[in-house]
Amino acid sequence: MKNMKKPLIILTGPTAVGKTALSILIAQEIGAEIISADSIQVYKYMNIGSAKVTQEEMNGVPHFLVDELEPDAEFNVYRFQKMAKTYINEIYSRGHIPMLVGGTGFYIQSVLYDIAFSDSADTDDYRQQLETLAKEKGNLFLHEMLRQTDPVSAAAIHPNNRKRVIRALEYYRQNGTPISAHNAQERQKTSPYQFHYFVLTDDRQALYDRINRRVDLMMEAGLLDEVKQLRSMGYGRNLVSMQGIGYKELFAHLDGEMTLQEAVALIKQETRHFAKRQLTWFRREKAVDWVDISKFSYDKEQILHYMLERLQQEKTKGDRQ
Repeated sequence: MKNMKKPLIILTGPTAVGKTALSILIAQEIGAEIISADSIQVYKYMNIGSAKVTQEEMNGVPHFLVDELEPDAEFNVYRFQKMAKTYINEIYSRGHIPMLVGGTGFYIQSVLYDIAFSDSADTDDYRQQLETLAKEKGNLFLHEMLRQTDPVSAAAIHPNNRKRVIRALEYYRQNGTPISAHNAQERQKTSPYQFHYFVLTDDRQALYDRINRRVDLMMEAGLLDEVKQLRSMGYGRNLVSMQGIGYKELFAHLDGEMTLQEAVALIKQETRHFAKRQLTWFRREKAVDWVDISKFSYDKEQILHYMLERLQQEKTKGDRQ
């Protein structure tokens, strides 16, 4: 019994699929506390564009890695893993169950399989060189560098995701091997947790329609004013946080590079592409429980009932072992 793994629940899926509402319902039922696995919701003042969970929506369920950092703070997979593991241990100490909720697959994987990251202390100069190259020659130039050294990663990482492109180039520089090979090897590790990994999904057209509508609602809620406010506070468009979808396009609009109509259309397009990439990532993961919300007629109570049943089956199976 001393070697029994502790429970961990994961609830993920593409953007706009409905993770937030369901995660709170589950947490209330089983006494879980939620750790956000989102790369933007961790930042203060970035509420509308990140679809950040509100205090009202939390409904008393503790949330972590939401609204914790200033927008100019460094936040990456290493920091996420370190902070998430600290919160997980605190949640266990209270006798509760931690639940990772969010759509950043690599963040989830880093915790689920306790991925070991190589020391990056000696890569600051190289990282600065790559940042300078990107500013001078553009993101596509950096992405082409990655394609030549690690075509698998290049196929999986969007050219505009400069942070991940640079990380992959750094890894190759440090180790002489592609980060894609490292990630594939790490995926073969067994998890230190007794986990259940839910992935919400939906009919593709229904998901895309919901994404388009959500962007419209974000604009109605004042996303442009949020970006203007961030800029007035001194947070520039080159910050990592401002590379989030919705922020970078509206910064471009404010700098006269496109009309507001063009920016909104681009936000919708980039969000749809992001959702597609998220689903591709989750299909590569093992031991996941796919939950197609269309099969439940989008009824949250039915979906909740199914997920609670699956958790109970998992618990019963663990008890027998």
